[in-house]
Amino acid sequence: MSAPARPQASAALFDTAIGVCAIAWSATGVLRFALPDRDAAATRAYILRRHRRADLHEADPTPEMCAAITRIQAHLTGDLDDLRWILVDPTLFNDFDRAVYEVTRAIDPGHTLNYGAVANRIGAPGGAQAVGQSLGRNPIPLIIPCHRVLAADHALHGFSAPGGLTTKQRLLEIERTPGFGEPTLF
Repeated sequence: MSAPARPQASAALFDTAIGVCAIAWSATGVLRFALPDRDAAATRAYILRRHRRADLHEADPTPEMCAAITRIQAHLTGDLDDLRWILVDPTLFNDFDRAVYEVTRAIDPGHTLNYGAVANRIGAPGGAQAVGQSLGRNPIPLIIPCHRVLAADHALHGFSAPGGLTTKQRLLEIERTPGFGEPTLF
């Protein structure tokens, strides 16, 4: 008896103000998102990497993905959108990750929470480290805005997307987050 066929999923690369991004989706929502890597070939390789639930191939975006791409492009130029309306495949995550990502998606652009606050909101006091690990596994950065979660001292610690902390800081600057990219008196 052969294994059931894996569903098809699609992916597309697109230009943004910060570089080439990519998005992968299935019939049920976004599966993966890629912030710019060192070059477009690396971004393409990441987005087309085999997915546990679907075989990915490049394709023209659906109307829903075209709308998402357009708003992501605008967001990355400073025309901010919370991007919460973009559907994410609900089967991607375990219960803990799903809870962390729901709280994270509720953080508006220009605002932040710390890891401990996210842990408290999901009913896991003392779970800041587990929240950080969950966010490190986030396959859909920006749409699930893990860059808006900071250390308790408001410092930048860890960001698994290409460019690491430099990318995290740049996203916070684009979103006009207080304390990031603002001129200071001293």
